[in-house]
Amino acid sequence: MPLKLSLKPGEKFVLNGAVVQNGDRRCSLVLQNKASVLREKDIMQENEVNSPARRIYFPVMMMYLDEGGAAKYQEEFLLRMNDFVGVISNPEILQNCVAISRAVMAGEYYKALMGCRKLIDYEDIRLGTKE
Repeated sequence: MPLKLSLKPGEKFVLNGAVVQNGDRRCSLVLQNKASVLREKDIMQENEVNSPARRIYFPVMMMYLDEGGAAKYQEEFLLRMNDFVGVISNPEILQNCVAISRAVMAGEYYKALMGCRKLIDYEDIRLGTKE
């Protein structure tokens, strides 16, 4: 199933590990086959990995961008997820953690990333950094 990306002027995204930047006008791209694509807003830099949920997101993002080398990020993911689950009591968030772990084990890294976004939102609300 094709993926259509609508890009803003100057917007960056990662396509199979390559950073691509749109020109000075809005455009649309259609990807006809499977590819690892992350928009600029979903790309986390190492210096942004500063909270438990972000420490889960980052190795999942790396697995998604580097599926061939995913095994080297799995241990970090498992360690961080185990730590996170150990201190959470919210049943909905725990259920989300299980869904993320299942997605990672199935190699569905993009699905896991979207679940991690929910963890980050929850964490930001709990820490008072997001309303």
